[in-house]
Amino acid sequence: MTEKSDIFDPSMAVKFMLKHGHTAKLGLRYRDHGPDWCALELPWREDLVGEVDRDILASGPIISLLDMASGLSIWTKLQKFVGIATLDLRVDYQRPAREKTAVIGHVECYRLSRSAAFVRGVAHDGDPGDTVATMSGVFMTIGTVPRDV
Repeated sequence: MTEKSDIFDPSMAVKFMLKHGHTAKLGLRYRDHGPDWCALELPWREDLVGEVDRDILASGPIISLLDMASGLSIWTKLQKFVGIATLDLRVDYQRPAREKTAVIGHVECYRLSRSAAFVRGVAHDGDPGDTVATMSGVFMTIGTVPRDV
């Protein structure tokens, strides 16, 4: 049996993960999580704007937001940290984010197999019913992963 202190807690993990490397440069922030999902926020910043004549976040940082939220949702569902690699990440944009507005990424890990984790999620700028983008992805898990049946 896993000790409670050994269970992966994204609210604790982000204290390290979001303070270093690419996620720190983007300024990603933890918002919330559940048993199989995680939500992060990408704050609006001028240096992350994609078009000089419009104050909207570029698509690249939004993809990074969803990728990181995907990893956190996988580790949360597994209840432990294991190595993972992004195999496929599809992001379908419905509209640009609103000007000078943060984007929230909410991703759910809905299935685990022996060697893969499957995720789906949305990016929105305040209203989850009015998405900026939807996403789905497959991640390879490196190590032993229990199988959901």
